[in-house]
Amino acid sequence: MKLQFLFGTETGNSEMLCEDMVAELGSNFVCDIANLADVTPADLDQSVFHIFVTSTYGNGDLPSQAVAFETAMDQHAPDLSGLSFAIFGLGDQVFAETFAHGSERLANLLKRAGATMVGTRGIHDASSVDMPEDIGLPWLEGIIAEVQAEAA
Repeated sequence: MKLQFLFGTETGNSEMLCEDMVAELGSNFVCDIANLADVTPADLDQSVFHIFVTSTYGNGDLPSQAVAFETAMDQHAPDLSGLSFAIFGLGDQVFAETFAHGSERLANLLKRAGATMVGTRGIHDASSVDMPEDIGLPWLEGIIAEVQAEAA
């Protein structure tokens, strides 16, 4: 199974979590990691399962590296039917009104374009004692199990 991890980050945490996830999967999967700053919606290959990992910035927005992707989604309304994805958000509950809204915003954009979200949106709270990988790795295991079950 081919997996593409796509991250949006301000401080590097989303990228590091993607690297941890790929390392956890080992050689059982063909994985690629890309910055959303370097990807357009047209680049998304429907034969690949996409895992988005993004933080929230400002007032519930996507981080600056993901803004061009978000703009392309809004302006070009791509048809992403046939694309499957999962999404994991990083946020801080201290900002309760906008907690993890970046990932929610991205998930809604993808679904509105016809993509199918697998599983529930994973969320890490920076105010908790847990590290992102403590929440993200078990979440990823569940997502992979669900994707494999659907494929069988």
